[in-house]
Amino acid sequence: MVPNLSARTGRLGRVVRLALGAGLLAVTLAGCSTEEVLRFGWPKGVTPQAEKMRELWTYSVIAALVVGVLVWGLMLWCIVRYRKKDDELPVQTRFNLPIEVLYTIAPFLVVSVLFYYTAVTQTYVNKERPNPDVLVSVVGFKWNWEFVYPRETDSNGVPVQTVGSSEEIPILVLPTHKRIRFQETSNDVIHSFWVPELLFKRDVIPGRKNSFEVSTITTEGAYVGHCAELCGTYHSNMNFEVRAVSWNDYQRYIAERKSGASVADALRASGEEPLATTTKPFNTARDAASR
Repeated sequence: MVPNLSARTGRLGRVVRLALGAGLLAVTLAGCSTEEVLRFGWPKGVTPQAEKMRELWTYSVIAALVVGVLVWGLMLWCIVRYRKKDDELPVQTRFNLPIEVLYTIAPFLVVSVLFYYTAVTQTYVNKERPNPDVLVSVVGFKWNWEFVYPRETDSNGVPVQTVGSSEEIPILVLPTHKRIRFQETSNDVIHSFWVPELLFKRDVIPGRKNSFEVSTITTEGAYVGHCAELCGTYHSNMNFEVRAVSWNDYQRYIAERKSGASVADALRASGEEPLATTTKPFNTARDAASR
């Protein structure tokens, strides 16, 4: 006798509850906070754009898990329900129109919803408005970074700039709670400007100016940045540091730089650590490993 629909649904429900319970137990044993769990491995963002992308990631993963649990549940149910008991074959189902419509329309709806929210998030992240509070020009080169503040010039009209070297990590000082636009280009090959806490990267391409904007950096701190495009021998060491400070400290830093102070001296004068704290310089000597 074939079990009725309610019995089948009950077994499927038990399978789903078991899977969810196992997932919850794994999370509990890992000792993760709710906020960490919902990030699903992503770094914690420090901008509204980062939060929007984190939300898209979170809901996409949850949707994938729901679909996965449903598919796994149906597979387990079929394995249990239709396991071989004797030599008699079960009833063969063909040309089932409702099922065919379901597995055609359901994936289309899932993809359409994901596409819609991806487009909305992408539009928000790429949006740029006139007259940002801070403008920064980012120049990538083998194998370091140059950061220029085009609007901030000294008495000779030379813009404030920071250039990294093998002995010193370049520090990009930015204010919190201000709108910042980055304009990027490269002197040689393709690089990529990436700060994990921004949850975003933008390629730095020779002969082309890319740009992006963050509406605000919400949290003060030091954040390591990387080149995210394989660009040559020392690509993995092409790091920099973003130092997010208050608006007053930022203005003090810029004033010191305009007066001729070095990056370290200007940071020290504004109450910050004079050198990078998230990463350190690399040795470009080819025989460094043998020393």
